[in-house]
Amino acid sequence: MVFLPHGCKNNEECIVKNEKLEIKNDIAARSIQYALQVIHLYRELQQDEVGRVIGKQFLRSGTSIGANVQEAQGAQSKADFIAKMSIAYKEALESAYWLRIFERAKITSGGRLAGLVDETEQLIKIISAILITAKRGKKTA
Repeated sequence: MVFLPHGCKNNEECIVKNEKLEIKNDIAARSIQYALQVIHLYRELQQDEVGRVIGKQFLRSGTSIGANVQEAQGAQSKADFIAKMSIAYKEALESAYWLRIFERAKITSGGRLAGLVDETEQLIKIISAILITAKRGKKTA
């Protein structure tokens, strides 16, 4: 006799649920790592007055991504999930904006920003895909 985890009717269903859980955990873990990178950059920006002011905006948007992803995981409804993930998406877009400003204003080197810019773009794509799936009526949470 094979015992399946709670809520699984067959092994294939369990695999699909496990893959969704891994994706859910991946975005949560990545958004936390991203927030830590944002905090490190913010600390570096404190040496410059403009960096301090704009850095604060970036700190707010960059750390808000993960906070909203976490809230979405505890959503009380599909609409609540979509609302929280939509906020995370908007915050990721705002973070991308501030990174472009840092680079073009030469507030910090483009080399220093490259990894953060790439991760921001990745988060935008992942959150966008989650939202598309959720709005189609498929369960993501």
